[in-house]
This record gives sequence, structure tokens and C-alpha cells, in this order.
Amino acid sequence: MTKKRVVIVGGVAGGATCAARLRRLDEGAEIVVIDRGLYVSFANCGLPYYVGNVIQEEAKLLLATPELFRERFNIEVRTRNEVTAIDRQACDVLVRDLEAGRDYRERYDALVLSPGAAPIRPPLPGIDHPGIFTLRTVPDSRVIREWIESRNPHRAVVVGGGFIGLEMAENLVHRGLDVTIVEMADQLMPPLDPEMADFVRRRVATHTDHLQLGDGVAGFERAGDGSLIVRTGRGGSFGADLVVLAIGVRPESKLAREAGLEIGERGGIRVDPQMRTSDPRIWAVGDAVEVKNNVIGQWELIPLAGPANRQGRVAAEAICGRDSRFKGVHATAVCGFFGLTVALTGATERTLRRAGIGDFESIYLHPGHHAGYYPGAKPVHLKLVFRRSDGLVLGAQAVGEEGVERRIDVISTAIQMGATVFDLEEAELCYAPQYGAAKDPVNLAGMIAANVVRGDVDLAPWSELHTAEAFILDVREPAEFHAGCLDGAVNIPLGQLRDRMDELPRDRGIWVYCRVGQRAYYACRLLRQHGFRVRNLSGGYHTYRAWYPEDRVHHGTT
Repeated sequence: MTKKRVVIVGGVAGGATCAARLRRLDEGAEIVVIDRGLYVSFANCGLPYYVGNVIQEEAKLLLATPELFRERFNIEVRTRNEVTAIDRQACDVLVRDLEAGRDYRERYDALVLSPGAAPIRPPLPGIDHPGIFTLRTVPDSRVIREWIESRNPHRAVVVGGGFIGLEMAENLVHRGLDVTIVEMADQLMPPLDPEMADFVRRRVATHTDHLQLGDGVAGFERAGDGSLIVRTGRGGSFGADLVVLAIGVRPESKLAREAGLEIGERGGIRVDPQMRTSDPRIWAVGDAVEVKNNVIGQWELIPLAGPANRQGRVAAEAICGRDSRFKGVHATAVCGFFGLTVALTGATERTLRRAGIGDFESIYLHPGHHAGYYPGAKPVHLKLVFRRSDGLVLGAQAVGEEGVERRIDVISTAIQMGATVFDLEEAELCYAPQYGAAKDPVNLAGMIAANVVRGDVDLAPWSELHTAEAFILDVREPAEFHAGCLDGAVNIPLGQLRDRMDELPRDRGIWVYCRVGQRAYYACRLLRQHGFRVRNLSGGYHTYRAWYPEDRVHHGTT
């Protein structure tokens, strides 16, 4: 057993996990965790639900106390102590006891930085008015709860339509407030591709008072009655009794920067696969570090609990001499609000384009989350992104009420294992009618994509729908066509197609669609074997309504 002294700066997912793993590997090490907050280990993902009173007891958010660390692991935890400087030559840190108001030094053989990330609070006019909050810690959530309970607010503005913003919107609605969301991007849930985000917009719009997209907050004013006025860059004005800023976080890398450690282009601490910084005695984990994205090969900031936990374990094992390595991320995440689940993994089309990667294709499908003949099947809107040349799975996004996270978890594992769409179509997954179908949505996604890679069908790009000179063929039934169709589409139901092929042009391309894509695929196979130049609009009319939500619904006539 060693007598190594390990100092860990910060707790929560990365630091607390690192400390516990260290003790399991080395009973003789001296382990000290220093955290400036009141709580060393708490469920920060549960904070919006504490505000919403879904979680009613604050104690439920506390995962481990200093007493538990001491009694169970023989780890010393010092809360309300802040590390203010690192002396790399002396191998010690300067610590400020925030309660006693004194400074002292703490020696280390190994130092682990887990300072996390801080919520962005931009220097806007009026940003310091009472009633404007961020949410990152248990005290943050307590202050918002107390504001709601003492002032009985009726209107709230949530600034930011990402994960935390939408969770906060749901929980404020749950507390009886009318909620407006202001989002600078043109869509909610910016990590999604825009057409997938439209499914989110539709659901959120039915539960909130107003959505202001493509518009940022310009400042805040105090109204005569003491409430707030939120001004936007495009001239919008929204009254509020409560404002929550949910516009992202920045890595807390100041301590590392001042110590001369390498900082990446995105402002996070740069680490190697063992979570070691540019100083061989210092490791860093969690929201403050930059990590490699395995799909696009670039450095990213991924403020998620899962990667932070794994990084904490890797750092602990590296400190103890093991050759453990963090394998990078592919940014798997899930969020739920207003009865809807949104999940994604790997790369989106947008991230691939930004990375300069052009060898990819996307397909869409909208299957039920379980067998259609069993009552209660809910649609899963799924987008799969894959490499066109060989079918390597690059990413997926899904939106729905049931079964969403299960499918994304499967595809996330496939990405981690370097699987292709051919592996997805052959994946052996659980089946019973109340859980799935004999062809699970993951299998279906693999089959559809594999058809593209094999060359059995060509896809038409939705992005070029309004500029293409193709003949648009609708193969749905007449009642479906009359209820709504693509502008200029000609309806020939699939069952009549063999007898009416002479109505189709041979001197121009034909783009085919149906409701969700299956009938259009059948039509493409039929027509292609008869010499037509034909392409499938993947995902059918459901996908069209997501790509072009502002289009007027065209009612077909024959």
C-alpha cells in the first residue's frame, strides 16, 4: 500500500467518483476533497424537478455527505473551502476557508481538478435585478423555490430552449406559471438538427404561453409594479415575475489557466486519455475538461454526468498506476418535458458539416414504439445518420412519448463498437408486443439505411424539395392525399401504380413519398426495375411537415 496524498478540487460527479474509486484501489492513500460549495455530492440533474416540486424534499438531492465519505471510505471532505491557487513546483495548493476567513496550504502527490462549469450570466442591462436566476446548485434551486412560494408569481420567462431551459419550463408550468421561452437559435433544443427539433416545438407550443425563437435577450427592466420586463433584440417585450437564465455553461478553468496548465480552444482544460493535464502530477475531470469526440475527431465540451463519472474512475486508476484510458465521447443525451422524450447520440448533420465531413447520408422513420396491433403504440420519430460509403453508424436523433431512450441507447452502443447499418438490421433485440415489434425501430432504421448503402434505393434531399424540377409522386390512398400533400404532387396509389405507369415521365426524375416512407420504398423498387429514374423522400409526409412547418397545407385534387 502506498502513502500517496491525493487532493481533489471539487466533488459532484467527477470528483466524488474519483475519490471513492481511489479508496477502493488504494486503502493506504490520504484522500482530501475540497469543495467551495455546501454539498460535495448532489444530483444536479434533479434540480429543475425540485423547483417544480416533483422532488419535494431537498435531502433527496444529496447523494453523499462528508460524514458518509469519512465513515465509509475514510476520505476527508472539506466543504466551504476554496482552492485559489496551485503551486506546481511546491506541489501544494492555496486554500481559503470561507467560513473562518483564513488561508492555508495543502500538499499533494497527485492533484485532481473537478471544478465543473458555471452558468452563463451575460452582462446585459438589468441582469442583476431581483428575480433573475440561474440554476446550477442546490442553493440555486432553493432560492427559486422560495421566490415562488413567497411571491406567488404568475408569469415566467425562461431564456434558453435547450435541455435545462425546457426542463425548467415544464417545472414552472407544473407550479402554475405561464411560461414564455426566448431562444436565440431558430429552433428549440439546438443540439438537434432543425427538422427533428420541430417535433419539440409542436409539443412545447401547446404547453407554454409563447415561444420567441431566433431572438436573443437584450436586457431587463423593472416595471412600475415591481415585476420584470424582458426586452429582446428584435424588439420583443415580455412581462415576467420570474426569469430563469438557461443559456449554457462555461468551464471553470480559471484555476488551471492561472497555474499555467494547457487550455484548449474551447476554454476547457486539455487532458490526455488518462485525464492527465500538461502537468504529470495533475489530472482533471468533468465539465471543466475538453474531450475528444469519437465521431468527428474534434475536441468538445460535454457537460454530462455520465462522461464525468467515467473520467473520475479513469483518473483514479491512472493515479494508482493502472493503464486505464478514457475513450472519448459521442455525446449521448436524453431530456424529457411535457410528456415528450428527446434523445440523441453521435453526430448530427450540422456537426458533420462543421467538421468538414461530407461522406454521410440520413434516413427518417416514424414507427410505433411497440407492435401496432397492441393497444397504445406511440410513434418514435427517428433519424439515423451513417457513412454513405460503408454504412458506419455516425449518429441518431429520436423524439417521442415512449421507447425513445431505449433505441438511442442501442444505437449509442453500436457507435461505440464501430457498428454499421448492416449490424443494426441484424441486431437481436427484445420482442413482445407491449415492448417492441419483431422488426424493432432500430432494425428498421438499419434496414432502410442498408438499402441505401447497397444501392437498392436512392434518396431525394428534402433540402432541395422546393428547387428541384422532379416529378413529385404521392403513392398514398386518395383520402390521405386530399387531407394534405406536397405542392404539385400527383397521386397514384401504390396499388394502382403498375397499371398507371404510362402516366409517369421518363424524361425527368421522379421523387416519391407516402406517409412515413414504406410505400414509397416499394414504389421506388417497382419503378426502378421498369427503367424510371426514381428517388425516395425518406420518412414521407411526416418528415415533410417537420422540414417545412411553415408551408401551407396543400389539399390534393385529382
